[in-house]
Amino acid sequence: MIPEIEYYKAQNLKETLKALDHFNGEARLIAGGTDIIPGFHINSSRFRDIHVLIDISQVPELTNIEWQDDGLHIGGAATFTSIVENSIIQEKYPLLFASAAQIGSVQIRNRATIAGNFVNNAPCADSVPPLLVYDAQIVVQSLKETRRLPLADFLLKPYKTQLQPQEVVKEIILPELLDDYRGEFYKLGRRRGVSISRITLAVLLRLEGNIISDMRIASGAVTPIGKRFPELENLAKGKPAKEEFLRDLAVSLGRQVLDITGLRWSSAYKLPVLQQAFFNIMLKIISGNN
Repeated sequence: MIPEIEYYKAQNLKETLKALDHFNGEARLIAGGTDIIPGFHINSSRFRDIHVLIDISQVPELTNIEWQDDGLHIGGAATFTSIVENSIIQEKYPLLFASAAQIGSVQIRNRATIAGNFVNNAPCADSVPPLLVYDAQIVVQSLKETRRLPLADFLLKPYKTQLQPQEVVKEIILPELLDDYRGEFYKLGRRRGVSISRITLAVLLRLEGNIISDMRIASGAVTPIGKRFPELENLAKGKPAKEEFLRDLAVSLGRQVLDITGLRWSSAYKLPVLQQAFFNIMLKIISGNN
């Protein structure tokens, strides 16, 4: 049952920040509500201390998606439908497009927002691996200050981020990527539609001839939170993109995930699937079929 809560609808960013400051940590932002509302229904401990909801779903400064000199700026309250329908994202950031298109259902994508997806920081947050390989920067703002930091630093542990009670995620900034990067997003769930991820994987690769000049790897669901693998990325640089090396790299990826999670009941099926998926993605990329 949803408890009785004070509701405030913000009209712009300034109103949002003033309201957060006024309620002094007792308020929670709501945009799509796809986490908070079900949380109320199941009496989740994460939402029991909320006394005020500040609705930011119609705040213009938080819903825009626009290209600027330093890359693509995505408002924190931009819905996944707006992301899927954006031509710049389709062309320049196809891994984010692919992940957004597989989130929930049409109805959920119409409401769920990109910042809500990673501020909640569930292990299965589908947008996180693509954002990580695109080196996403997060702009968080309060009435007193504005901070900009990498998404990788913003995410701390499951359901915990650096966001403070009086802050809002104003926008996500994706730096422009060279045209010769190729990549793939992989998702495994228990069903095709409205599926919670069991494994997600985002891979970006840049080749100079047959030599790997850059590789970016990020996982989700199979790790406690979305994670990049810098050791493997650095190991791959300068190496020929040959099947034997890629197979060894896939084995190393599984070992690193096991080191992070420890041996779990799901390891016996998740790790081989993760390794094979990574290997298949790499073959697809180097063959030019992505």
